Amino acid sequence: MRSLVILISGRGSNMQALLEANLPVDKITVISNNPEASGLGIARQHGIDTIVIDHRSYPDRETFDAALAERIDACQPKLIALAGFMRILSENFVLRYEGRLMNVHPSLLPAFTGLNTHARALQEGIKIHGCTVHFVTPKLDHGPIVIQAAIPILPDDTKKTLAARVLQQEHHIYPQAIRWFMQHQLSLSNNCVVIRGTSINDVVLHSPGLQE
Repeated sequence: MRSLVILISGRGSNMQALLEANLPVDKITVISNNPEASGLGIARQHGIDTIVIDHRSYPDRETFDAALAERIDACQPKLIALAGFMRILSENFVLRYEGRLMNVHPSLLPAFTGLNTHARALQEGIKIHGCTVHFVTPKLDHGPIVIQAAIPILPDDTKKTLAARVLQQEHHIYPQAIRWFMQHQLSLSNNCVVIRGTSINDVVLHSPGLQE
């Protein structure tokens, strides 16, 4: 069975994009570490089963991760998707699901790992920003990259406007990455993701644009 587990901590906008993407899956379960996550209500509105595992009920990260893994395993997922899951997972947990744990990150990795990516991008004065879907490995935000989307940083961009435009692209590329995975189009070669049956976009993005 092609089962998908989605982990969330908050509003779950990427989760909602996945739920509305008509993915080739047989069952979806949403799990949150936050009982107050607004994404839980959205999932229930879509008829999706939800589970809450409050991390504050556990004495440490390893104990929480063990409880989380137990509930995930009961769902027998083909893939686990992190969608705004604001917990750093232990190495044992990540290795348990190696090759089956995916995340979307709001930068063009390997640039700007971690938090506050949009503020850091603006501070550094870069011209092109974006988002990345990647497999999760023990080293934070350094797993094999599946797909990326790039956008120009506009002269009047703020953290808020830049985040909103990047999020739009996250909603496009995350469902695509999961669709490829579920359709067995992904494979790993020397830590690089190979995608079968797709074409490479050879359009060059210049920011600012070149003059004639």
